[in-house]
Amino acid sequence: MKLGVVVFPGSNCDHDAFHVLHDVLGQPTEWVWHESTHIHHLDAVILPGGFAYGDYLRTGAIASHSPVMGAVKKFARAGGVVLGICNGFQILLESGLLPGAMLRNRRLKFLCRFVHLRVENTATPFTSACRPAQVLKIPIAHMEGNYYADAATVRELERHQQIVFRYATPAGEIVDDEESNPNGALANIAGIANRERNVGGLMPHPERASEPLMGSTDGLVLFQSMIASLVSK
Repeated sequence: MKLGVVVFPGSNCDHDAFHVLHDVLGQPTEWVWHESTHIHHLDAVILPGGFAYGDYLRTGAIASHSPVMGAVKKFARAGGVVLGICNGFQILLESGLLPGAMLRNRRLKFLCRFVHLRVENTATPFTSACRPAQVLKIPIAHMEGNYYADAATVRELERHQQIVFRYATPAGEIVDDEESNPNGALANIAGIANRERNVGGLMPHPERASEPLMGSTDGLVLFQSMIASLVSK
């Protein structure tokens, strides 16, 4: 098994993701440069957080047209596992691999704090080791994390159980207030997957909650789930 972490100009969480996969979990992991067009030898690809290409135009807009994203689209269509974290999630939305868009946070301020997520679907490669409705404590760090989609798209997400994470209270209640849903995301959506379940994205940073010194290890379960799902293929 081999995992890849994509590096865009402006990525700033690529080393964090690489560290968790390679050093914490001991998995063979390699860097994937944004100009690379060959990733077929990988089993899973991580699109990390940061400010790819400076987030010019819109978050993830330029990155979605980079050479590596053409390869990522082919990889995903062939069933490869792809996880987008924060800016990586925004890139997946811009590239059409996941539905919806990101608006600025409801108070138009950058947010950097721990939030609580409720696991809505454990039948994905990223949540298979989670318990249904498990609450995870994971940090966010973004300005544009306010997930939006039209009513028809949200109905389809609900119908096909593509909503994977929702912002919640510590007790797991779904409440749309500034404490529980700080960026104002529609329907408290924090992360989704495609219908095939092999492409997923979330705004919170699980790689920043994977060691005790970081204040939480709840994010580690996402990477453990992904690795377990690849081993069981």
